[in-house]
Amino acid sequence: MISSIRGRVLAVSGGTAHIEVGGVGYAVFVTPEHAIALTVGHEAFLYTTLIVREDAMTLFGFETIEHREVFDLLLGVSGVGPKSALGVLSHLGPGQIAAAVAADDDAPFRKVSGIGPKTAKLIVVSLAGKLLGITITSDAPVVEISAGDDVVSALVGLGWPERVAAAAVNDVAVAHPDAASAPVQTLLRLALAQLGPAPRNGASA
Repeated sequence: MISSIRGRVLAVSGGTAHIEVGGVGYAVFVTPEHAIALTVGHEAFLYTTLIVREDAMTLFGFETIEHREVFDLLLGVSGVGPKSALGVLSHLGPGQIAAAVAADDDAPFRKVSGIGPKTAKLIVVSLAGKLLGITITSDAPVVEISAGDDVVSALVGLGWPERVAAAAVNDVAVAHPDAASAPVQTLLRLALAQLGPAPRNGASA
């Protein structure tokens, strides 16, 4: 089991960070928010979970031990795989997840791409009583905006991964109180400003 790694950041691409440890490069899946916080050429420390399957070994990295603990708990929920668990953490912090579970509220999980109503409810039921050591917070919530889905689709069309696009739209909604009623063009412009240069493989506008 690889529980943590410390090393130089070689590259960050989408939701994957490449970390060099002792001359060996590790590809580590991280949330978009975590990826943005990593700086190429600088040292980074990540708590990790190694998923071993017959055809692959995949490493997932987290900025705090709480993120890793919640990820591991999510893996124990029927219907939640590693990518879905990381998707939940891309939208909700450990404290927000704890708050939703404590309130028996599955709505925040239903807003995560790939998490259906049944799985969302299972997350709440399965995690009940297991997040007692995590401080409940409600900061930076997932915010619904009327044109959000259209903006996410437009960003995906430009080459951004869906998780990254959705996170950017949510950040825009949190940063701009009037985003709920803003037109698609305005939201797209703000999201692009949030994301920076488009991926090389993205389509031209």
